[in-house]
Amino acid sequence: MSGQQQLVQIGTAKEKAILSKSQKEFNRLIRKIEKVSAELTDLRNAAEKIQQRVQRDYRPLVEQYANFRADMVRMFDRAYEESKLTKTEKKKLAHLIQEMAFELIDTYGLSDLKVIYDKYDDQGFDQTNAESDELTADLMKEMMSSMFGIQFDENADVSDPQKMTAYVQEQIAQREAAETERRQQAQEKRAKKPKTEKQQEREAKKLAEERSITKAVRTLYMDLVKTFHPDREPDETEKQRKTDIMHRVTEAYEKGDLLALLRLQLEFERIDQQHLENLAEEQLKYYNKILKQQAQEIDDELFTLQSQLSGMTGRPAYLINSPIALEFSLNSDISQIKRDIKQIKADLKAFTDLSVLKKWLKAYRIEKPENLSFFDLI
Repeated sequence: MSGQQQLVQIGTAKEKAILSKSQKEFNRLIRKIEKVSAELTDLRNAAEKIQQRVQRDYRPLVEQYANFRADMVRMFDRAYEESKLTKTEKKKLAHLIQEMAFELIDTYGLSDLKVIYDKYDDQGFDQTNAESDELTADLMKEMMSSMFGIQFDENADVSDPQKMTAYVQEQIAQREAAETERRQQAQEKRAKKPKTEKQQEREAKKLAEERSITKAVRTLYMDLVKTFHPDREPDETEKQRKTDIMHRVTEAYEKGDLLALLRLQLEFERIDQQHLENLAEEQLKYYNKILKQQAQEIDDELFTLQSQLSGMTGRPAYLINSPIALEFSLNSDISQIKRDIKQIKADLKAFTDLSVLKKWLKAYRIEKPENLSFFDLI
């Protein structure tokens, strides 16, 4: 029975059950949690498989393409030095060499290309890269200041994304700590003032509700603990079974997973469907509050995972919100880079003929530099 999830729903005992508002809300929240949980599990499993395929199938192609581009840089360098090219053609080649070599050194660590890059940039790669990092850091500071209201110390080391993230997190944590202290002081100040009768009633009601919600989960938990605690079980086989059950029970309780506890109650016949049908309105109210919070937490988990996958794939979250979409995204990337490899291999062969290279350079246009913004960094 443990291999199959128990259906937790009110109204299944009667074909045409007339449900109260609380019962309908209970069913709606259960369905939502089950649906989003399934989506989250499927997407997590798909993400693990995709990451394995990225390392196995995609990453080697990326490295292969980078090496072919490095060969192209070397070919352009030889053509610049050895061939009879016009001033305009040489200008275009120098631009291409700088653009391609800089990316290959910076992104793929092909440092042997520095010698070539430095021939076409008087500043040299190291200085140009340092200036680029400084510009990136300034743009990131501006963006973080705008988004989070953070003021950067002049001596703050935010020279790479990791240090930037750590600094921002530290500043936010300090601000939140200060705000928490301020609220606590204000609360203590208010606590010293005599409370009105209505304030006392509201606080008492809130406290009683919180206790009832905690009790609702703990009651289910304790019933299962009393039934399946293995310590006093003499039979070793039964003791192991109860130990396994208690692992599931404890995990559900520690997560505050009401749905899992209800499933366990049904699975091991601590309650039956009739019990669910006859839940008191007050009990349902507390259950619904717990389920609503649980549904929100699962929604947040799914959003976080989709955001992480969006960052990994460079695609909007809505385009990778399912295993099929994630698979399609990777397959598209693999197909594209295979086409790119095929094209650059053909170009490397064709450009050995100087007339072909000159014809290609004639059609090539150097794009005018644009002002860099934050959106160029993401």
